[in-house]
Amino acid sequence: MNAKSAISKEIFAPRDERMLGAVQVKRRTKKKIPFLATGGQGEYLTYICLSVTNKKPAQASITKVKQFEGSASFVRRTQWMLEQLRQVNGIDSNRDSPDFDLLFENGCDQWTASTASEKCTFFQVLHNTCQRYLTDKKPEFINCQSKIMGGNSILHSAADSVTCAVQKASQALNERGERLGRAEEKTEELKNSAQQFAETAHKVGFWQAK
Repeated sequence: MNAKSAISKEIFAPRDERMLGAVQVKRRTKKKIPFLATGGQGEYLTYICLSVTNKKPAQASITKVKQFEGSASFVRRTQWMLEQLRQVNGIDSNRDSPDFDLLFENGCDQWTASTASEKCTFFQVLHNTCQRYLTDKKPEFINCQSKIMGGNSILHSAADSVTCAVQKASQALNERGERLGRAEEKTEELKNSAQQFAETAHKVGFWQAK
């Protein structure tokens, strides 16, 4: 099981949440810590995760998850509701860059993703999730490549294609049904005509026999 699958199972599933996406990150700037107590937990990996509750109405959130060196388990740290996200900064819209900033109403975090492609995938999921679950105060996406912002359009295009195919199939079935209906009506008419002809012929034969 890879790290993201393990995070989904260990951190979000017990809380009846679905993890929609995650990106492994490290800070671009060191956090200022005036005092560091002895006995710290050492090195760690950090993941920024996007999740949504299974219960309705669904609520999306962004959670910082850490895995400390020497431990196989994951620890939930800071969590923000998606409504608290004010701005997503891709840093450079002209090239693939792993750097990005997330601005919340109570602060800003500056991150570097493990790879530019992992950041791109996470941004596409994040943008689509904002469009789907936020009705007001959607965050601003700045300095992002067009392929990132196009993630939602791609999904809609795929959905539109499927809808179009279903509509065409439904229309074809309806037309086929109409043709079958007309054929059944024609068959019934021919059957009635044949029955009437048989009855008439029987009567004529009866009177001739007399």
